Amino acid sequence: MRIVDAVPSEFAEEATQAVNWFSARKKSSFKITGFDEDASTRLAEGESELHLILCGVLDGDEVCLREEFLVRGHPNESEVIHVPNPHPAFGSPAPELDPPAGERKGWLDSVLPSAEFTVLLFYRGFW
Repeated sequence: MRIVDAVPSEFAEEATQAVNWFSARKKSSFKITGFDEDASTRLAEGESELHLILCGVLDGDEVCLREEFLVRGHPNESEVIHVPNPHPAFGSPAPELDPPAGERKGWLDSVLPSAEFTVLLFYRGFW
């Protein structure tokens, strides 16, 4: 498993379709914060398997999720298939789900002026 911050250009369209599909289904707005280069692949012409780390708000909580998608077809006529719980055998994906450093800094910059002090608690890769 090799997680990178940016989606490679050859998977950009499919990744955008997958995150838009997922956001619509969850009635929320998610963004891609990680891409598994080792697990993601082009299966055949017009078909890709994508392993993405998606961060957003779900049921009022900020979450990061490791999700797998199959994207088939072309940009105007594509089908997105969500594969739930892609790799339970890998154990906890928590260290890979930690939001990128820029996410933390923006949050911390907004919180510091509003209080005398701020306590940060890190637990097993979650923030």
